Amino acid sequence: MRVEPNLDAIKGGEGIVFVISSPSGGGKTTLVRKVMEQLPGVRFSVSTTTRSPRSNEREGVDYHFVDRGVFQDMARRGEFLEWAEVLGNFYGTALKNVELLEEEKIDLILDVDTQGARQVSAQLNHAVLIFILPPSPSVLKQRLMQRGLDSPGTIQFRLANASKEIQEAQKYHYVIINDRMEEAVDQLRAIILAERCRKRKKTILNKKAEQWEEHHGKNYSGGLSETGGKPV
Repeated sequence: MRVEPNLDAIKGGEGIVFVISSPSGGGKTTLVRKVMEQLPGVRFSVSTTTRSPRSNEREGVDYHFVDRGVFQDMARRGEFLEWAEVLGNFYGTALKNVELLEEEKIDLILDVDTQGARQVSAQLNHAVLIFILPPSPSVLKQRLMQRGLDSPGTIQFRLANASKEIQEAQKYHYVIINDRMEEAVDQLRAIILAERCRKRKKTILNKKAEQWEEHHGKNYSGGLSETGGKPV
């Protein structure tokens, strides 16, 4: 039987940036949406793009849609944490999206490709990289065909690009195979919670050390707040 976590203890984020990449059609958009419905304190970073909006996409919710001139001006001013060109269109993550996250108790999810992930990790060494894998090439091709958004030529390009992207997955901290959506959701949620717990470790130990000192004297904490030794 599935046991739900106590969300009272994990209701806030820790200012962590989660970078999620996947081949197009890998299902990361649905996966992220479902996790955000279950976990408080998570914000999705809305990217800026020069491509035209699809019929089901909304400005400011799915993307910020701008023309090429506006995008290039933003890039020249250094307003992007990362940006890349894909299939003739520009995509970028605004730098302002990651400011004040820790103060706001918010974790941020970035949906970027492997190019963007490299740029983010170069600037934010604490970013957590998660790669979403499709179960197989045939399943990925079927998903791309079923969603009906791309021409046959574009689908072939995406499949060839997926092979290159999957090779980059070795550099990510976590890999999730998106075969069963419910299981993939559970895994992504578990990763976010585990990273929050790890970020809170120092704060928790300092508080516990203070409690022990209040009750038993300064030297009784046994070095709870000390940073010696290597984490495992």
